Formats: sequence, C-alpha cells, structure tokens
Amino acid sequence: MTFWDCLPPGRALALAAATAVLTAGCASPSSSSDSSNSSDSRSKPGGRAFTVAAAGDVLIHPELVEQAAKDAEKSGKGAAGLDFGPLLAGVKPVISKADLAICHMETPVGKPTGPFEGYPEFLVPPQILTALKEVGYDTCSTASNHTYDHGLKALRHTLDTMDGIGLGHSGSARTREEAKKINIREVKGVKVAHLSYSWESFLNPTPQKERWAFNRMSTEKIKESEERARKQGAEVVILSLHWGLEHYNEPSVPQLELAERITGETGIDLVVGHHAHVVQPIQKLNGTWVAYGLGNQVARHSSPTGLTEEGVIGWFEFRETDSGWEVAARHRTTLVDIPPEVEAGEKPPEGAVGDHRLVDVRQVLDHPGGLSEARLARYRLALDRTHGFLYNRGAPGGDGLAELDLKN
Repeated sequence: MTFWDCLPPGRALALAAATAVLTAGCASPSSSSDSSNSSDSRSKPGGRAFTVAAAGDVLIHPELVEQAAKDAEKSGKGAAGLDFGPLLAGVKPVISKADLAICHMETPVGKPTGPFEGYPEFLVPPQILTALKEVGYDTCSTASNHTYDHGLKALRHTLDTMDGIGLGHSGSARTREEAKKINIREVKGVKVAHLSYSWESFLNPTPQKERWAFNRMSTEKIKESEERARKQGAEVVILSLHWGLEHYNEPSVPQLELAERITGETGIDLVVGHHAHVVQPIQKLNGTWVAYGLGNQVARHSSPTGLTEEGVIGWFEFRETDSGWEVAARHRTTLVDIPPEVEAGEKPPEGAVGDHRLVDVRQVLDHPGGLSEARLARYRLALDRTHGFLYNRGAPGGDGLAELDLKN
C-alpha cells in the first residue's frame, strides 16, 4: 500500500458525477468540457499541432542486464559489454514518430561496469538511457518510489548521465536551485512543460535536509509548479504521476480522487500515470485525458504474471483551436517477450521465444511471418486484454479513445 492509498476517501459522490459525464472536448482549461461539439473547437487558421507518446515504467531487472550482455556479444555494440538496443528496438517506429516522447525512468543508474542491483534497491546500467534516447525518447520522468534507492550521489549521477546524452528529465534534482526549475521544451513551435511527481518510498525516504531533491505528490505543489510553468511561457503542461496500487488494473480511490482534483482545480493538459506495473484505464475527466497507468514499458519481474509484461504506449494528438487545445487519445499495446526457463542442457520448445524483446503487438499481428500459433495467441491475448483495461472507464464512447494506426 502506498502513501496515497492510505488517504481517507471523501469525494466519492463528486467523482461519480464527474465520471458519468463523457466529453469529447479539448484538454485545455480554457475550454469547456464539451467544446469539441461546438464551433469554438474548430481548427485555428494557422493553428499548431503536435503529438506526444508516453509509456510506463522502465524497470531493468537482472534478467534484462543478462539479455543486454548476450546481445552485445552478438552485435558488438553498446558499451562495457551491454547493448540494450535490441531489447527496445520493437517500439522505435512508434516512439520515434512522436514529436515529443516521454518515458518513465524508474530507478537510478550506476557505472557502466557495475555493480548493479535489482529489487528492492535498484541500481541499473546507464547504457539503458542511451538505448532510450536512440529509440526516440526526448525526456523522462524521474520521480518514483525508487528515485532515492542509493541516495543523492546516485540521483546526481543519473541526471548527469541523462544530461550527457541529451535526454531530458523532470521529477528529481541535484541541487536546491535545480529543484525550482521547470522542464520546458519547444515542440513544433509550442512551449511544453513536463512535471513529474511521486509518492515516496518508506524503505528509502529522502533525509529532511535533502527533501528538495525529490518531487512528492501534492495537489498544492502541482498547482504551484504549473503556475510557475505558465509564468515561464508554457502553453501546454503535461504531468507524470507515480501513483496507485501495484498489480491492480483498476485505479485506487486515492488515484481517482487526485485525478478529480487535478483535472478540476488545475490547468494541467494531460496526466500520465505509472507505478502499478499493469495497464489501467485511460479516461477523459473534466475535459482532460488521464492515463491512470500505462503498465510496464520494459521490465522482467522475478515472478512474471502475464499482466506485468503487457504495456501501452499512450499517443496524444494536440491541436490548437480557437478556444485552446483539443487532444485526441490513441494507444498502442506492447508486450515483453520472455524466454521459457529450461534446465541446463535442455532445448526450449520449438517456436518458443528466444530472447527478451519489447514487442509492438499490433505490428507483429499485422506481419506475423512464420510465428507459431501459440506465439500469435499470446499477442492476441495481450491486445484484447489491454483494450479491456484501457476502456474500462468509458473512454471509447464520445471521448474517442482508439488504437493508434501508424499508417495514418
């Protein structure tokens, strides 16, 4: 149970009323929730537009480090004997197509040669950051319950490494001064701010004297950050939240309550969630899209559940209108292929997965090649199941949530 799941309920009636109102309008606070059905939501002459791709947790377990070593031997690429490129290559056509791609870097990174650690106190290879940059990610949220697993030194090293390869970040800071800064990027002529907040780990809380180094979840702090972003010229503000209960496909009551407050009391244009490690719904609430949980982008839990291998890339199309920004929401299902465990000397079943790979499920189903029926059945299950979870709060109705078609 997280800090936020310990909060008392108190807005159930308001939430029920809000979720009953399905809108197809824009996600800008300056627009009414049903503005897409009015003339005010027509495209502005010469109006700007851009796309955002966002995905769930990047959680590098030891098995994925072993896979990167195996791939480096084959490719001769990577650094210090680790190549994460083949692991992530399957999503490059989607991520690289977005005008702004946002990942969630769950953990601190160590030195290229290690030592590395898995759960519960992660320290992962910095080579994963290079691979994220190469598939097309522009910036990452870094606020999570694992941000402070190895203290301020590892946090600083992580952000230094990200800066070194040109990968943006939001949610943690190396200095008190940096903590006040807002991550604002220009995307196709639009100034877009990215904020990142999380609940804090009870295992490794930040010391009182270093509380500035980590963005703890708070509606008031989010409001203050958005206000500063707007004063600095941000025209769109995107918020990443590390929240909810792990392994639950439905958002918790505190998640729903916080979503209601954020969409009702702030001008945030898009909310992107992670931490549950499984896919949760995408819903338009008070005119703003909320992706409660996008599952894992890439992970290999010690006890895979099937659900923890499934994830979603959220795809959001921003279009300037006479009254603000209209946002259309799309999605693309992903799956982490996991090789079967076999005893030493034994061969895996014929047609089985050979390597850990992050797969664009729709791409594979549309171009199956010679894959076995068992493999294809697994991909179809992932597609159907993630669709069910995503749509569980009514988004495919008037709100228009749909699968992303890369052909368009």
